[in-house]
Amino acid sequence: MSSIRQAIVDSLRARGLRCTPQRYIVFDYLQRHASHPTAEEILRAVNRNDPRASRASIYNGLHALVRAGLVREVALGGPAARFECHIERHHHFVCESCGKIDDVEWFDIPDVIRRAKVAPKKVRTWELVLHGLCQFCSTHRKEKHSHG
Repeated sequence: MSSIRQAIVDSLRARGLRCTPQRYIVFDYLQRHASHPTAEEILRAVNRNDPRASRASIYNGLHALVRAGLVREVALGGPAARFECHIERHHHFVCESCGKIDDVEWFDIPDVIRRAKVAPKKVRTWELVLHGLCQFCSTHRKEKHSHG
């Protein structure tokens, strides 16, 4: 068994999960694709290689991986939740032109929770979602306007 496969099996077992083929393939896909895919995107990609995966098995596998703390479900706007294996705290940047999503290194904003006036609610965690133009779209837009 390859060291990557063994690491995935070990991660699942360490969190009390059986290493079913569906969980393995979903986790492996997310580790190899940092694009923050939706469940439907994962289903399509997985079924390109092995058309036996059902929608239910992909969704159930994702939810088991989220509960085990191996995968994060992130709401970045849009109709569908997205998933990632990068579970350390970080923020996100969403390009408003091409839709690309990038991870942004974690940084604190002093007193953000106090200023947000959310009391008496108890905030457990928070993250920022930044919106704008990625480097490619920003450069492409400048070139387009300078030639037009």
